[in-house]
Amino acid sequence: MTKDNKNSSGNKSQDRKESCCNVESVITVDERGQMVLPKEVREKAKIKAGDKLAVVSMEKDGKFCCISLIKAENLSGAVKDMLGQ
Repeated sequence: MTKDNKNSSGNKSQDRKESCCNVESVITVDERGQMVLPKEVREKAKIKAGDKLAVVSMEKDGKFCCISLIKAENLSGAVKDMLGQ
């Protein structure tokens, strides 16, 4: 259940649980399949040139739905074993 609150400008806002996921940006894939992570995202994630990123896919109802990038150094041991690293 959510509860209406007035913020400092007097407008109503709803209390929401903090989400672990955010849409940081929308990017375009070029004809070669390449994408550019915006500078603000790279800085926020502390991604530097040469860093290794794992591409993790997810399925929902048997269909490919999502991909995530995880810095390879942050992968847990079990996931590293599954990926052969």
